[in-house]
Amino acid sequence: MKNLYRPLLLALMLGFGASCSVEDVEPNQPLSQTATSNATATQDNHLAMGNPSAAGTSYSNYLVSKPQYVMSYNSYRGTPNWVSWHLSSAWVGTTPRQDDFRADTSLPSAFYRVQSSDYTGSGFDRGHNCPSADRTLTVADNSATFLMSNMIPQAGPNNQQTWAGLENYCRTLINVGNELYIIMGSYGKGGTGLNGYKETLAAGKVTVPNRIWKVIVVLPNGTGDVSRVTTSTRVIAVNTPNSTSISSTWGTYRTTVDAIEAATGYNILSNVSSTVQSTIEARVDNGPTQ
Repeated sequence: MKNLYRPLLLALMLGFGASCSVEDVEPNQPLSQTATSNATATQDNHLAMGNPSAAGTSYSNYLVSKPQYVMSYNSYRGTPNWVSWHLSSAWVGTTPRQDDFRADTSLPSAFYRVQSSDYTGSGFDRGHNCPSADRTLTVADNSATFLMSNMIPQAGPNNQQTWAGLENYCRTLINVGNELYIIMGSYGKGGTGLNGYKETLAAGKVTVPNRIWKVIVVLPNGTGDVSRVTTSTRVIAVNTPNSTSISSTWGTYRTTVDAIEAATGYNILSNVSSTVQSTIEARVDNGPTQ
């Protein structure tokens, strides 16, 4: 199915030149609140909010654009720097989980193409960035989330509890008339999995990240999404350690976009008005967590 990108957002993209869990938990029941918008949900531009690292052709910051998500891939780490995707009810259907973990053969031949077996026995999950359950409209959409370019070595409790809880909460938001722009990334070196602390897998070809983060922009379904981001828009920023010793409550790890930008050097919401950015990126979300 082709993406139904809006004309305005296509125009925005011309300026760029070219966006989690192993055990996806079923979404919680929708929040008991009135739908935020009667607008029809659509599939929109994954980079509408910006290209956080100005990804292009560098082997450490390589732009990979797929119908289901866009990423900055780091061939030296064997993982994405970040993955960005749009989520609305237009992306969700009844397609079952494909579980077809495999190398991404679309990457340049000069890159090491990470294999599913590179994680075997490591003590780390093959942790999705763009989750399987966010892409259930078609088999092709769901299958795309199982490319190893969309994976990071993620501690099991972090992946299956903390992040799964946040992913499920995001899907409750789209069930009540919202659309989301989600950017997930990781940085640093060294995490603690079931077999203890490791810095790399696959003889150094895959880096185990130290921190895992996510930024979520919440908007009612509508058009002209970037222009609708205001100082009152809810933005959720989360930054967790990649460890088995972690709270299952994702709200514990809320932070600011500014703090994530300081740690990564990215400009995460670069397409949003700078005056709006200065407010929403400095604020720690205090909204509901389920």
